[in-house]
Amino acid sequence: MNSILLTTSKGLDELLAEEVKTLVPDAQIKSAPGQISFSGTLEQAYNLCLWSRLANRVVWVLAESKFNDAEDLYNVAKAIDWSENLNPNQTLSVAFHGTNRAIKNTQFGAVKIKDAIVDQFVEDCGIRPSVQKFKPDLPIFARCRRDTITIGIDLSGSSLHQRAYRQSTGEAPLKEHVACAILMRSGWSKDPAQPLVDPMCGSGTLAIEAAYIQRNIAPGIKREYWGFSRWKAHDESLWEQLVNAAVNVQKTGLNNIFAADIDQTLVSIARKNADNAGVFTDIQFAHSNATTFCPPVKTTGFLVSNPPYGERLGELTELISLFTAWGQHLKTAWQGWKVSLLSSNRDLLRLLKLKSSKDYAINNGKLECRLVNYNLDEDNCQQYNEGSNNHEFANRLQKNLKRLNKWIKSQDTDCYRIYDADLPDYNVAIDRYGDALVIQEYSPPKTVSEEKAKRRLQEVLMHAPAVCGVPGKDVYLKVREKQKGSQQYNKLSQKGDKRVVHENGAEFLVNLTDYLDTGLFLDHRETRQIVKNKSANKDVLNLFSYTGSVSVFAALGKARSVTTVDMSNTYLEWAKENFKQNNLRGPYAFVQADCVSWLTDHNAQYDLIFIDPPSFSNSKRMNTTWDVQRDHVNLIASAKKCLREGGEIIFSNNRRGFKLAKDEVEALGLHINDISKQTIPTDFARHSNIHQCWILSC
Repeated sequence: MNSILLTTSKGLDELLAEEVKTLVPDAQIKSAPGQISFSGTLEQAYNLCLWSRLANRVVWVLAESKFNDAEDLYNVAKAIDWSENLNPNQTLSVAFHGTNRAIKNTQFGAVKIKDAIVDQFVEDCGIRPSVQKFKPDLPIFARCRRDTITIGIDLSGSSLHQRAYRQSTGEAPLKEHVACAILMRSGWSKDPAQPLVDPMCGSGTLAIEAAYIQRNIAPGIKREYWGFSRWKAHDESLWEQLVNAAVNVQKTGLNNIFAADIDQTLVSIARKNADNAGVFTDIQFAHSNATTFCPPVKTTGFLVSNPPYGERLGELTELISLFTAWGQHLKTAWQGWKVSLLSSNRDLLRLLKLKSSKDYAINNGKLECRLVNYNLDEDNCQQYNEGSNNHEFANRLQKNLKRLNKWIKSQDTDCYRIYDADLPDYNVAIDRYGDALVIQEYSPPKTVSEEKAKRRLQEVLMHAPAVCGVPGKDVYLKVREKQKGSQQYNKLSQKGDKRVVHENGAEFLVNLTDYLDTGLFLDHRETRQIVKNKSANKDVLNLFSYTGSVSVFAALGKARSVTTVDMSNTYLEWAKENFKQNNLRGPYAFVQADCVSWLTDHNAQYDLIFIDPPSFSNSKRMNTTWDVQRDHVNLIASAKKCLREGGEIIFSNNRRGFKLAKDEVEALGLHINDISKQTIPTDFARHSNIHQCWILSC
C-alpha cells in the first residue's frame, strides 16, 4: 500500500471523495481543500487515472515531511531513492505548488528539489538526468502546505481534465472535469437515461462528458501520454488489463443528449470535438437561439448549461436582454424540466426570475462560480415582474426620472442626463440618447476595491435598462478617466455606427460606441440656444468646433455666415454630416487647423465668436502645448482682433478650478458677463461646475 494523492478544483473535493469511494470502496479518505488522499495500491492508482472524471492529478506519494527551510526541503527530496524511479539517462520535470514563509517562490522550490535529485545521481553514478518540461520521462509533483512538503510521481502526467478529444474551443471554455461536476450536481448523472439538453453548448464539453457518462466510457481512455509510462515502477501488463476492461464495459448511447448554440462556428467545433471523442452519433446538434429553442423530446429531463457570464462588462449589457427573454421562454416552453446553470454572475441568473432549489460553489479555472439548480414546476413557471424598486440604485434612478419627468416633457430633445454619481457607491453618469442609454463609469476612488467597483457597475448595468425601459442591446458602456487634451477624443472602437438624435429642432449624428464622448456635449444644450438666438444676420466663428453642433445652431439661427474650425479632419467631416442632416446649405466654411496658430494669423472679422477649448493638449499637430489656464488670455486677445465693434465672444471651458483672468481680459477692452448659471441645464444642476461660460463683449 502507498499513499495516493488526488487534486481537483476548488469546490470539488467533496464530490471527488464520493467518486473515489465508488471506485475504491475500502479507501480511508482524508480530505483537504482541493485534494484528497488515501492509502492504496498501484492498480487503484491506475484505475483512478483512467476513470476519475473529477481529479486533475493522481500522485504516487514518495515522501511527506515537515520542513523548516530550503535546506530541509533539499534534504527531504534527496532522502528519496530516485534510482528506483528513473535512470540517470532519462528526463524529469518538477512542478511545485504552494508557498510558505520558507519557500516564497514556486520556481525556487522546484529548483531545490531538482538539485537534490540531480546531486544524488551525480554522487552515486557520476551521471545526471536532464530536465524536460514537456512530456518528461518522470513528472515529479511537489505540494507545500504550511510546514509540510509532499513529493511524488505525477502519474497523470498532465491535468486529467484534458481528455484528448478537444482540438479547439470557443472563448472561456468549460473544463471537462468541471462539466462532470455540473452533471453530477444537477442530478442527471444518477439517472443518465433521462434526456439532457445544453442550449448554449459552446465547444460541446457538457454534452460530450454526458455521453461519456451515459455510455460508461472511461474519461482517460483516449490519452496517449501518462506520467507513469516510462516510470521504472510502471506495470505495463496491469495497465493494459485495466484499459481492456474499460473498453469492454462501454455501453451504447440512447440518442437523448442534445446540444445547440446560436454560433454556427461553435456548433461546428462541438461536432468535431464529439467526433474526436467517439460520441458523435450519441449527440444531436442544432444551430439555435436558446431564447427560442424548445425541448426536442416530449418527455421532461435536464437542461444543463454554462451560459456566458459577462466577465467583460461591455458584454453584460447584451446579456441582460438575453437572460430576461430566456427566463420567460423557460417558463413557457420547458415546464417540468430540471435546470442547472453555472455562472460567475449570480445577478445575471436572477434575471431569469426563477426560484432556485439548490446552488453550489464551483470554480471554473480561476473564476469563482455558482452552479444553480431550478425545478420548473408550476409555481416556478409563473410569469411575474419583480420590479427594481427594492434596490438602492434602482430607487434613486426611478426618483430622478420622476423628478425630471415634467422637465423632460417640456424640452424639445431626446438627449439628457438622468443620473450623475448621485450615490457614492454607484459612480457613473447615465445619459439618454433617443432610444439608447450611455453609461459612463468614472474611475473609482482608491478607497474602493476593484472587485467592489466591478460589482457595483454590474448592478448598474442590471437595473438601469429595466428602470429606463431600454433593451440591453441599446445600452453602451464607457469608462471615463482623467483625460489630457485630445485624449478625450481618442477612438475606443472602430464600429462607425451613428444614430440620429434631436435637440430643439435640430438633428445630430451621435456615435455611442467608438469614442469616449458621443459627438454631442449635453451640458451645452442651453449654450447652443444662446448662440442660435444671437446669430441672426451675423458672421459666426466656431473655434475648437468638435462635431459642429454650435455651428449648426448658428446656421439655424439665420447667421449670415458660419466658419467652423477644428484640428481633427474626422470631426470636421462629422460636422459637415450634421449640416447635411439639417439640410443646411449656404456660406458655411469648414477649416482644418490648429485653432491657436490659425487665429493668430487670421484677419477676417466676425460678429460672434464661440470658443470652447480643451483644458490641455500636446497634440503633435500643434506647434506647442496648450493649457487653458495658462494660455486663455492670449487666445482671447487673438480672437478680439477678429471681432467687429459691438461683437461678442462666448468663451467656455470645463476645466475644474479654472479662473478667468478678469483684469487681463478687461485690459483687452472687453466687458465680462458670467453666464455660467444660465448655461447649466436642469439635468446637470447636481454638478453645476461641469463647465463655466462668459460673454465677452466690446
